[in-house]
Amino acid sequence: EKFEKFGMSPSKGVLFYGPPGCGKTLMAKAVANECQANFISVKGPELLTMWFGESEANVRDVFEKARQAAPCVLFFDELDSIAQQRGGSSGDGGGAADRVMNQLLTEMDGVGAKKNVFIVGATNRPDIIDTALMRPGRLDQLIYIPMPDFESRLGILRATLRKSPVSKDVDLSYLAAQTDKFTGADLTEICQSACKLAIREE
Repeated sequence: EKFEKFGMSPSKGVLFYGPPGCGKTLMAKAVANECQANFISVKGPELLTMWFGESEANVRDVFEKARQAAPCVLFFDELDSIAQQRGGSSGDGGGAADRVMNQLLTEMDGVGAKKNVFIVGATNRPDIIDTALMRPGRLDQLIYIPMPDFESRLGILRATLRKSPVSKDVDLSYLAAQTDKFTGADLTEICQSACKLAIREE
């Protein structure tokens, strides 16, 4: 409503990028949750098929679903698998990836201000994504999701262990301090390993 008051249409999409395991997918789910929107998640490679014309139809279907479920956050995971620079791919079913890309751009422009469909992409290779996808009006906000800092690591450890019985002498802030450069996925793995060992001992 505020955007309309200023005569502008709000940004339609954002691209999360950053190292693997840093919670890009979780972030997108959190966004949908915060704004009480429906959440549709699509893994990039799922859209590609070998049949001529089917990949584009898949893209159309996904956007159609999103429009029917509006307000909706449409999340494309592993975006680099379908949104690579066009013209570079050889022998992938007659340039299926290029056609998917073109269809994706068309759909993004056609989402229209009338339907509340917000697009979130996630990738750890923003360098190979076609620049047409990142021009203003499409995925124009680039958000870097970094390795978690001390506070974030502490939060991740707490969240992961919230249902586990943890001994009194486990110092989570010490653990968080010792795990510099660990991603969210790494920290979850540490907690799971500890649980496995405890189960084995029991």
